[in-house]
Amino acid sequence: MDAIGLFDIIRTRRSIRRYRDQPVPVEVLRRLLDAARWAPSAHNRQPWRFAVITDPARRDSLARAMGERFRSDLAADGVPGEQIDRQVARSRHRIGTAPALVVVCLSMADMDWYPNARRQEAERTMAVQSVALAAQNLLLAAHGEGLGACWMCAPLFCADVVRDELSLPDDWEAQALITIGYPAEQRESQRQPVETVTLWY
Repeated sequence: MDAIGLFDIIRTRRSIRRYRDQPVPVEVLRRLLDAARWAPSAHNRQPWRFAVITDPARRDSLARAMGERFRSDLAADGVPGEQIDRQVARSRHRIGTAPALVVVCLSMADMDWYPNARRQEAERTMAVQSVALAAQNLLLAAHGEGLGACWMCAPLFCADVVRDELSLPDDWEAQALITIGYPAEQRESQRQPVETVTLWY
């Protein structure tokens, strides 16, 4: 792919939340994961891990379990009941109707360990950034394949629920959930001008 093609993919990618009722072929999902694993990573330790869900029953079970934790958290925040119902239903619908889900996880198993808390915090941040870079590769690859995808931060608020539902290894920490499918909507987006977010030295 030439540079113009790459920039076109970057500029036209959108967060798609509605999908056609059409499965995503396994070979396509494998290509997305292959793109993800070629992201740069701290010390080249590749701390990303991926849980792929295409089984409708497993997808629905995860959506329900995450929804219940979301409901509990909103209630503890004092959010009115009707508003809670709407937010939980919207979240469950987005997760439960996507043909494919990829739970992007972090593992610190191969990262360095330091007795100094400041340095250890930096090491963890580097691992988190590495996983985020892999997720971005996956999102761009999905768009390049003609798929829609949406990054969701919800697993950060219920990592234990996700681990239990999917029986993830103990060192896998859920960082994000990416819904994937063939788009059933078109979306527009805006970005701030470069000048407003940049200092030149």
